[in-house]
Amino acid sequence: MSIESASDRAEFATDTNGPHVSSGRTFRTLCAVVLVLFAVIWLIPLLWTVDLSFRPDGEITLDPTTWWTSHPTLAAYRSVIGSTDILTWYMNSFLTAAISALFAVVCCSMAGFALARTRFAGRRIMIGLLLIGLLVPPQALMVPMFQEFASIGLTNTYWALILPSVAVPVAVFVFLSFFAGIPAELGDAARVDGANWFRVYSTIYMPLSRPAVSAVAIFVFVWTWNSLLWPLLVLSSTRTMTIPVGLASLTSTYGARYAEIMASAVLGALPLLAVFVLFQRRIVEGMASTGLKG
Repeated sequence: MSIESASDRAEFATDTNGPHVSSGRTFRTLCAVVLVLFAVIWLIPLLWTVDLSFRPDGEITLDPTTWWTSHPTLAAYRSVIGSTDILTWYMNSFLTAAISALFAVVCCSMAGFALARTRFAGRRIMIGLLLIGLLVPPQALMVPMFQEFASIGLTNTYWALILPSVAVPVAVFVFLSFFAGIPAELGDAARVDGANWFRVYSTIYMPLSRPAVSAVAIFVFVWTWNSLLWPLLVLSSTRTMTIPVGLASLTSTYGARYAEIMASAVLGALPLLAVFVLFQRRIVEGMASTGLKG
């Protein structure tokens, strides 16, 4: 009887769990199909751009829709690198993006810590102003910001690109959410031992917030690197241009020389692809650990 009852229970469990297991597999298969579909949609234009950058201009003009060529050439890349200041634009973009990411992490983490762990008059008002900052499009602020930077003589300088990227409302909320998920007892114990708020922030909370730091730093770096409209307004010298502004000028200069345009696009995208490949684990960890804490 015991053997039969055990077998009956096993069959019942199999019958009960069967539909759930089947539905789970179906859902995972559907997710995989959707991911592959989106990957293909994203990769086809990228591969087509790379393909065109290795083709002669005459062949592209005759038939731009064909894939690959029997006469691949690096002439477009040599032309872009040799006849433009693209290496200088690389350096300008890297410096402004890296410094912006550093300043944004420091300033936004301090603001997030103050809002998450301290109580002061006007705290709710500050959080409300941050929410308003999320709703206002950056384009609406460009005219007053340009007038402000022009009045203090910072146009056509690196600071005109760095300072607007420091105060990022999204980054403040990322740190606020992450710090709110850290047990308050850690900070309270340090305060009882005589530590001030800055020591609590720098020695306890920041070492525990590496995923949030990585997420904010990568987000600000990529956002600053890809910024076009604001640098286009405040930069007037070729030597201070960043990659997006320089590529925009190349597009108008080259006209119908598609190979050079595609080669410049590939060169402009390579650093971001490298950032994603090298830090994809940090990106996923940061997104997973900062968006789910209340």
